[in-house]
Amino acid sequence: MSRRISPVIPGFGLTLGYTLVYLGLLVLIPLGAMFVHAAQLTWSEFWAIVTAPRVLAALKLSFGTAFVAALINGVIGTLLAWVLVRYTFPGRKVIDAMIDLPFALPTAVAGIALTALYAPSGLVGQFATDLGFKIAYTPLGIALALTFVTLPFVVRTVQPVLEDIPREVEEAAACLGARPLQVFRHVLLPALLPAWLTGFALAFARGVGEYGSVIFIAGNMPMKTEILPLLIMVKLDQYDYTGATAIGVMMLVVSFVLLLLINLLQRRIETP
Repeated sequence: MSRRISPVIPGFGLTLGYTLVYLGLLVLIPLGAMFVHAAQLTWSEFWAIVTAPRVLAALKLSFGTAFVAALINGVIGTLLAWVLVRYTFPGRKVIDAMIDLPFALPTAVAGIALTALYAPSGLVGQFATDLGFKIAYTPLGIALALTFVTLPFVVRTVQPVLEDIPREVEEAAACLGARPLQVFRHVLLPALLPAWLTGFALAFARGVGEYGSVIFIAGNMPMKTEILPLLIMVKLDQYDYTGATAIGVMMLVVSFVLLLLINLLQRRIETP
């Protein structure tokens, strides 16, 4: 008579219960409280807050720079992952560890360092000033800060997938006459695209809500370089809790819709 082996993790019912309680306490209840507080506003009051010119300018800046940063990291991060996986060279371990620095480094420290570097009087910013443009205190500086902060998301998402793709598959395609671009398009891209979309979505989501690394390099000029998280903090400093909550709800809804569309696209690509 065979002996039944007890599972390491409890059964489905108990595990699901713990999961729902944990998720509810950390995510659902705080977000639900925000929606409840925003419900104190009438629809016309809510619409007037979220469509104010200052809010729309901050919305466009936050989501636009986050999208640009995620797109840049989608390209650069994939190249970094490729180099780390496919090549062996001195210092590879050091570069691999440096990829995770934005995770460990306080974002405020990163913002101060980037501002000191790219300000008009900084080491790099002075050369940009000589060429007739500014980096710090512009949307370009914000996108640069978000690119630094969100880089690890794409690299660490694409890297394991690249490691799992046998090089023999590429060599077989090349032996059959496929050109390098055809190998990438028909062999590597189908395997990498779902992971790439995941890394892009994570980088985009982090960039939309980033605060510490941006406020120093942005300059925080209303209608020009003011991001949504900073505008929420301004509302809170003015004791306008309802206005801050309304902007937070709008920001949450827009982020959720965009991430949902990305996830649906990812699932459609993964489905044969």
